[in-house]
Amino acid sequence: MEIKAINANKYKGRSKGLDTRIETFQRVIQAINDKEIEDSVALRINAEIDSLNTTTMDEKSFKKQLPKVQMKILNILKKELKLVPLNYYRNQWLAVGMSALGLPIGALYAIAIDNMAMLAIGIPIGMVIGMGVGAGMDKKAKKEGKQLNVQFDL
Repeated sequence: MEIKAINANKYKGRSKGLDTRIETFQRVIQAINDKEIEDSVALRINAEIDSLNTTTMDEKSFKKQLPKVQMKILNILKKELKLVPLNYYRNQWLAVGMSALGLPIGALYAIAIDNMAMLAIGIPIGMVIGMGVGAGMDKKAKKEGKQLNVQFDL
């Protein structure tokens, strides 16, 4: 089943930021259409797009609503089909590495040398470890065909 296109012609050309978000949303839809997805999931995604297409909001509200709907769609794909965008796990594990690994490493180092100014030294170490773990998970997802060919920042 094909995913519906977004009907945002009335919003195009009004602002560069909104045009960028619309273009990103269209790339996500195209990436989903390139994959084989179940009809039940496609129906849920189409329902989200229909709610966006039938809205009569102004430009500012539409600009806020677009990424929310995009995240709902990506969460549906992740939960139901384990499909994720490019670098999804790397970005997730970057934050985990900094907070869960980097801070304790920095605290241990700072205590070991008795200089609390070195507390932050562990953050980049944890960041690198987290990015490595996440990159490995992204590589595994690509190998299994569970990665959408789209990358974006919200």
